Amino acid sequence: MPGVTQPPRDPTAYAFTHPVRTRFAETDAMGVVHHASYLLYLEEARVAWLRSLGNPYAAMRGGGIDIAVLHVEVSYVRAVRFDEVVDVALRPAALRRATFSIDYLLTVAGEPRATACSRHGCVDAQGRAARMPPSLAGLLRSGPG
Repeated sequence: MPGVTQPPRDPTAYAFTHPVRTRFAETDAMGVVHHASYLLYLEEARVAWLRSLGNPYAAMRGGGIDIAVLHVEVSYVRAVRFDEVVDVALRPAALRRATFSIDYLLTVAGEPRATACSRHGCVDAQGRAARMPPSLAGLLRSGPG
């Protein structure tokens, strides 16, 4: 798929990390985090990253631009369990005029649990494709953190 990369498993390849403590409601009867919950962790990390760079998602939306998820791919390495702290590391991976990709590494106590990549497209308030704001393009070019 164009714009989707193979995220590295080396934590030093990522400059931004956001911790997420897993909740009981995200697990199955065995205490293992359900695969769909990983998408919430990716989103939480993306929003935290933008906020940390002084470009909160709410401000972008206020300016008439939304970021739609076009594709997500997660490769599961080892289960995440209830009450573990998952460090979600991310980095911009690919940049186009209106789309971009982000690579992720999810670890618990330094041990890889999953890798992921998400591809996003900028859309206007009506949901039509829109050119990426220069402020966002600049952040993506400079990398996380």
